[in-house]
Amino acid sequence: MTEDHKAIEAIVMVAEEPVEAGLLAQLLEISPSRVTEICDFLAESYRRDSRGFELVRVAGGYQYQTTSEMAPYVERFVLDGQAARLSAAALEALAVVAYKQPVSRAQVAAIRGVNADAVMRTLAARGLIAEVAKDPGPGQAALYATTTLFLEKLGLFSIDDLPPLADFVPGAEIMDSLERSLLAGPRRQDPQVAAAERIDLRAPDDIRSEVVEPDL
Repeated sequence: MTEDHKAIEAIVMVAEEPVEAGLLAQLLEISPSRVTEICDFLAESYRRDSRGFELVRVAGGYQYQTTSEMAPYVERFVLDGQAARLSAAALEALAVVAYKQPVSRAQVAAIRGVNADAVMRTLAARGLIAEVAKDPGPGQAALYATTTLFLEKLGLFSIDDLPPLADFVPGAEIMDSLERSLLAGPRRQDPQVAAAERIDLRAPDDIRSEVVEPDL
């Protein structure tokens, strides 16, 4: 453990957000490649010692995180008495923002088919999305994108690490079958069957002539 190793540990430990390798290189006056080498060494040493935390490359930089094995204990500490889980509606809106960003509230609502104002406010309050620009069109609607916190929560280095949407789309065979069923239109009912369904099934004794008397 050299002075550089200890310095990187100390800086990353107190940082509230992931620290970029370039910034660490400037602070320590070493090359970015040397920073990467040191961080890889530290990360491996923590894994080898089976520590409760790890040094990870996330959101464009380096950050200390607890290991997945310790998640139940950390959740008890952090979430005790709090309703921290996002609703299904909020998760849907977050997914739209993640894949379509920058995007307006109206665009999110159009994709989901329901008003998105409430869930967008929730996501912004949680720090998962933020306003990044204004739409140049009429009204200049606010455009939203995901934040660094979003990347941290998902363990992603950048937004490019999101899984491709193709992984969640049905295969070509399923889509072809669905298209054929839609093009076929509603099933036409056999005329004899339709007539049979209109037959009055009352017992013969109950059948009476249904004559409408004219109004006098």
